[in-house]
Amino acid sequence: MNSVLPHITLETGKSPQHSIIWLHGLGADGEDFVSMGEEMKLPVAVRYLFPHAPKQPVTLNGGLIMRAWYDIMASDMVTKQDVKGIRASQAAIEVLIAQEKQRGIVTDNIFLAGFSQGGAIALHTGLRHASRLGGILALSTYLPLAETLSSEASAAALNTPIFMAHGHSDSIVPYARGKASADELKKQGYQVEWHEYGMPHSVCAEEVRDIQTWLTHKLNTDPR
Repeated sequence: MNSVLPHITLETGKSPQHSIIWLHGLGADGEDFVSMGEEMKLPVAVRYLFPHAPKQPVTLNGGLIMRAWYDIMASDMVTKQDVKGIRASQAAIEVLIAQEKQRGIVTDNIFLAGFSQGGAIALHTGLRHASRLGGILALSTYLPLAETLSSEASAAALNTPIFMAHGHSDSIVPYARGKASADELKKQGYQVEWHEYGMPHSVCAEEVRDIQTWLTHKLNTDPR
């Protein structure tokens, strides 16, 4: 079994029964979304995990070494994909999910969230996880290894709610790429809620409010 990724833990109250594993974007680290977790007003105590991706050379950035969930080999992100890297990150996130389950968090109360590259891994992992998760938040991102999804997806994931959001003027992950990914997931029967904003490759206040509303609803409809 993989060792647990180094990560920041934030608990918003005593004895949380819900966990949100939040994955940062390329070149950032786990600190990136801690402030959002601190500011988010949710109806129950939540344990946030903000893992740090390993450092590796990124081809598109001239081989510069930075924190990355996988290598980016082509500017369109899909003609040549780092299959090995994507699957390695999937395995690493599965270890974090297993850790939360060992702590007594039921799978229905575990959420995966991520921005950009982190969002791609959240989608890739969540749709292949054997059990239904509480939800997947995929921000300013796209569906990696889309061609393998139908053969690898778990049946349970069809019932996992998905929040996808994108900015119209995103120059890193084009809006069209994110929208096409959401449309493809809907076509395959997934429960996707799509949001779009007049922003670049970033997060805006309106989006944070929408995430809070979505999470509040999901956390308040505990299936147990």
